[in-house]
Amino acid sequence: MTWLEDSRTKLAATQLGPRAEQIGRVESIGDGIALVSGLPDVRLDELVRFDKGPFGFVQVLEPDRVGCVLLDDVDTIEAGDTVRGTGDVVRVPVGPALLGRVVDPLGRPLDGKGPIAAGELLPIERPAPAIIDRDAVTQPVQTGLVVFDTLFALGRGQRQLIIGDRAIGKTTVAVDTIINQRDSDIICVYVGVGQKSSSVRRAIDAILGQGAPERCIVVVASSASSPGLQWIAPFAGFTMAEYFRDRGQHALIVLDDLSKHAATHREIALLTRQSPGREAYPGDVFYVHARMLERAAKLSKEKGGGSLTALPIAETDAGNLSAYIPTNLISITDGQIVLDTKLFHEGQKPAVDVGTSVSRVGGKTQAHALRDAAKSVRLDYAQFLELEMFTRFGGMPDARVRDQLARGGRIRAILGQQQHAPLRLAEEVSLVLAVQSGLLDQLPLPLVAAFRLALREALDRGAADAVRLIETTGTLDDANRKLIIETITACLQTVAPQAAAP
Repeated sequence: MTWLEDSRTKLAATQLGPRAEQIGRVESIGDGIALVSGLPDVRLDELVRFDKGPFGFVQVLEPDRVGCVLLDDVDTIEAGDTVRGTGDVVRVPVGPALLGRVVDPLGRPLDGKGPIAAGELLPIERPAPAIIDRDAVTQPVQTGLVVFDTLFALGRGQRQLIIGDRAIGKTTVAVDTIINQRDSDIICVYVGVGQKSSSVRRAIDAILGQGAPERCIVVVASSASSPGLQWIAPFAGFTMAEYFRDRGQHALIVLDDLSKHAATHREIALLTRQSPGREAYPGDVFYVHARMLERAAKLSKEKGGGSLTALPIAETDAGNLSAYIPTNLISITDGQIVLDTKLFHEGQKPAVDVGTSVSRVGGKTQAHALRDAAKSVRLDYAQFLELEMFTRFGGMPDARVRDQLARGGRIRAILGQQQHAPLRLAEEVSLVLAVQSGLLDQLPLPLVAAFRLALREALDRGAADAVRLIETTGTLDDANRKLIIETITACLQTVAPQAAAP
């Protein structure tokens, strides 16, 4: 068939006749919000196109008009401009082509590496997996942070909130978790919402410089972006991560942070004249975050067995966990890691408040070797904190109390960690074994950091089989446990010979 015959065939199949088209007009516009009339059949969340180029989505339906949120800051749109519905919703590109890239919430590249050849577009709003399609959360996500993996284990498919005041290490904790996945099979998505450009730049440099950038996606909607882009950013990030989960792979998404996303939602609601509620937030702010975070799940074997783990971040004001957004997110997630300002300024980093932090999944996801080694660590540490408080009032404690204080001080020392320096599971197990077996009781606290640095090489040299067993199976038998203890003792002799002497 020639091109002429093909054209005639297509022309004959074309249906001719009148066609109705709804055309709306902009009544008013400002602050990224356009009020549009003349589109009675437009639907909620529908993508609309302004004749001068930009797109927006419908956020509010009223009897005689709709409120549209622009997806870009555009100064060319004016009152009276025409608007048309597209009959579609906001979609973003997904797939392997996004790996290693820095994009905006619409999938447009921000890293100067050229266009992204994504083969599929998926809606940003997708239903969460049904209960029948989910499986129990039993597999661990190793964060490389001793305090997390030992006391508050994170599982694949879990939603763990990271919460605390500003500038005390919330983003650092999440980025360290992403960096530690460089040797795992987990694909990571970092979503920056409303953050300063300098903060986003530091996070990107850490992820791309020390992690595995070929298995990471960075989605950025900075504080300078339009409210529409900031609002859709976490939803777009979830859709990008779900692509891999639905194909039997494992993904981790970091949302930094949902407090600013809630503020953007409040801004849009007030500009579209929705009724304000508590703290001027609209009544659906809980539903917005709940329907999004419910998309994190561990799928059943029938659905491929993939998982999507979520680490949302929230900011508190003066440590107030009872504020509106923090209480909402705490009730939605499967646990929270609370960072404390006082601990941060005392030099305890990560500044995790062990008393108020919790993981509702618990030790079910913890590696067996670490769970067996850390059976009483949390109780011992809690008792130490209480004893330390009472001994500040003076008095000479007895020998048993002094021993508890010495042990607790070593526990606190091993729970501290430098940023962007995650540890292997074998090193975490060895540190916990060292402190629980009393080998560090006589080691001066200033030398604990030197011992930690020397331990990695000592384990690779003297207990390579035990390290291999822990890293591959997560278990530790008696013979290899004894080998690690001997290796720790030998390492202590090089760091502090007098402290290691029997």
